[in-house]
Amino acid sequence: MKFTAICALFAVAVVGSPTPPPNDRSNTGRTQRILLNSRSTAANSSKVFDPRTVWEQLGFAYRKYSATMGAYRRNTGSPHPLSSRFDVRSVAKRTTNGSVPLVNYNADLWYGEIEVGTPPKPFTVVFDTGSSDLFLPSTTCSVGCARHTQYDPSASSSAKDTGQPFVLMYGAGETAGEEYVDDVFVGGYEAKDQTVGAAWAYSPEFSKDAFPPDGLSGLAFPEISEFEGSPLFQTLAESGELPQSVIGFKLSTTPGDSEMVIGGTNTNLYRSDTLTYVPVTNKGYWQVEIDAISRLGQEVVESQAAPAIIDTGTTFVITSYSIAQSYYANISGATAHTEGTDTYWTIPCDTINSTVPTFTFGKRAFNVSAQTYNLGPDVPSGDCLAGIAASSEMEFTIVGDVYLQNVYSVFDYANATVGFAELT
Repeated sequence: MKFTAICALFAVAVVGSPTPPPNDRSNTGRTQRILLNSRSTAANSSKVFDPRTVWEQLGFAYRKYSATMGAYRRNTGSPHPLSSRFDVRSVAKRTTNGSVPLVNYNADLWYGEIEVGTPPKPFTVVFDTGSSDLFLPSTTCSVGCARHTQYDPSASSSAKDTGQPFVLMYGAGETAGEEYVDDVFVGGYEAKDQTVGAAWAYSPEFSKDAFPPDGLSGLAFPEISEFEGSPLFQTLAESGELPQSVIGFKLSTTPGDSEMVIGGTNTNLYRSDTLTYVPVTNKGYWQVEIDAISRLGQEVVESQAAPAIIDTGTTFVITSYSIAQSYYANISGATAHTEGTDTYWTIPCDTINSTVPTFTFGKRAFNVSAQTYNLGPDVPSGDCLAGIAASSEMEFTIVGDVYLQNVYSVFDYANATVGFAELT
């Protein structure tokens, strides 16, 4: 995720039909389109990276996966197959020392509108396929929630207090609150009795200046959820309202070009003949197998048939140190910067655009553009930040927005598959 300002407010529209009234609930069977905001709208040439922010991003990603893998172990009774080198804390559910850092807030944030309660009230949330819980600031929030729209369960006739507290850790502080179930509307579709975390304290990462949306909605599977009750995507899929249990994404830093489609895909945005599906290999995350990462036609051997997690809530592609080291080998001027277990690479700005990667899924190659791979210059050095980073603790690849901005991505809950297609 990158480093600039937000764009205009998003809207909700129906693909292929007139825009419904704001609270229209009569859209059963119709695909719904939600236009998304991105906090970053600057052209690639105007981006400048801050090393401190990069370290924060990589640290948040590590803690996010450490925590959600801990949730997987608590929910399933078994460790996650990819968790062998993570320091996963075993925390009993409902204790107050759990750790769930869900997203890196100093980078790109693609977020849209949901409505919660009866009568419904609008909120903005980041849609994150790398986590599974929905939380909002509550009207009782006294720390960190100023200028956010706040959720008032007492004003909703459909809200029910579960009596379950939660505490989520976000690096610099806690986000704490109470769990409720309430009716949630996404693009007009109803997720009835959806678990919602009503926060009475927000971590500093969620202050309005750092985090423009009000809250976050995870779209992964229940196995990595910290909350009891089904994640939002599961609730929608089981509602019987969706024409398909599918969500489609186009992500872009160009204002007005990003959207999430509920119940299907927007075929106007991608080449249907290139749509390639790969199966989820282990439910919890949207975990698939990547055929290979390559550069200039040369595959990185270590990346062949490697596990990968598709995550709209992470900017970088973050992989194992062995894969990244092999990828950057023989790139003139490529410099590794390491702090603790994390490493990022810079490349001279006049050559970085010729070092872009290609990702192959389901035997189809998808190219990454220089615009999304080149994350901007470090002005004093004249080098630019490359979009593939590494963790020595990681034996899998987090496929974030550096890649996802280059494809149309499809998350099929019913069939447990992820699809990618070339953009039109």
